[in-house]
Amino acid sequence: MALVVQKYGGSSVADASCIKRVAQRIVATKKAGNDVAVIVSAMGDTTDELLDLAEQVSPLPPGRELDMLLTSGERISMALLAMAIANLGHEARSFTGSQAGVITNSTHGKARIIDVTPSRIQEAIDQGHIAIVAGFQGVSQDTKDITTLGRGGSDTTAVALAAALEADVCEIYTDVDGIFTTDPRIVPAARKIPRISYDEMMEMAACGSKILHLRCVEYARRFSLPIHVRSSFSTKEGTWVVADPYTEDSEGTEMEQPIISGVAHDRSEAKITVVGVPDKVGEAASIFKTLADAEINIDMIVQNVSAAATGRTDISFTLPTADAQTALTALKKIQAQIGYESLLFDDQIGKVSLIGAGMRSHPGVTATFFAALADAGVNIEMISTSEIRISVIVGQDAIDTAVAAAHRAFDLDADQVEAVVYGGSGR
Repeated sequence: MALVVQKYGGSSVADASCIKRVAQRIVATKKAGNDVAVIVSAMGDTTDELLDLAEQVSPLPPGRELDMLLTSGERISMALLAMAIANLGHEARSFTGSQAGVITNSTHGKARIIDVTPSRIQEAIDQGHIAIVAGFQGVSQDTKDITTLGRGGSDTTAVALAAALEADVCEIYTDVDGIFTTDPRIVPAARKIPRISYDEMMEMAACGSKILHLRCVEYARRFSLPIHVRSSFSTKEGTWVVADPYTEDSEGTEMEQPIISGVAHDRSEAKITVVGVPDKVGEAASIFKTLADAEINIDMIVQNVSAAATGRTDISFTLPTADAQTALTALKKIQAQIGYESLLFDDQIGKVSLIGAGMRSHPGVTATFFAALADAGVNIEMISTSEIRISVIVGQDAIDTAVAAAHRAFDLDADQVEAVVYGGSGR
């Protein structure tokens, strides 16, 4: 008997008929002889609707109360799903994040999981019940307040709970048939990836791929937990995220490592340029310490060569657009201390990234990538690289063109169109 943890996203439980279909899939897994724990997101666009409602009431709602509001969406999903399972003759017990033992820090809106103590979940499973847990939420270790984990937090809940329960597999159900070489909405000929490594998936998640949350992949890698990403709208085999995907495939034959696994993009980034920074030791450190103190994550950084005539330089960096105003406010407070001249802000940009462990041993990947963008008329504003990734910043209106050009350049297009988006959101 295997212990299977399943997570269903908002599109998978969008309405009553979807919930009934998910219940049937869960019961089928149980009937196959498995123990089952399930994590659910809020139905459809419930979280966005609750956010809109909060903004109508208050332009700046308190974080504690906003978390109390937003977690209600998952509680609705878990209760309805338990009812649907009961209607099929099986007993299900639903739990909030705090009841499930998801312990977090006290940062409202983007809390991090500190520990998972799933004694009540294990007890329910031992009694033969199907355990259903509200994703995206936990309880603060210090304040005992309800917290939320940020966008994609249900993925993290699922993997953290699966690791704590020592599950055999964590299945992430979404509205596409797996992980594709790029977003099928941009490139309909995107190819499904049968198996991908934790490292490659982490890079894709960090670079804007919405199919899995970055922290969930980090968790899975830490505990060597296999993730199976598949569609709740079909029975097709999905994509396996594992430590070493290139040893053998499902038929036991050796797999060849591809040069490039996929092309990811992110439309949610903005660029800030600090103009005229004195070229002195410690100035860059002061700038980025200020941003760190404001809890802002920085992505790419570029510093120009200091102008000999002025002894000043420009420092540009990218960050999530949602954090831009906080960053600008924090930087303005230290203008007199640093002595920089001005700030420039640009939110009409996007990031396009080429990801693949195979590029380590294949020269010419960068040249092919840049040539493809040049041939497509795409101008590059910033460049960043890692061992298995090349990222560029381009204009917002050039993102789709850049993604399609890179996808073609590395022969990632499928021979026939196979990507189907069942629910419309890709999550």
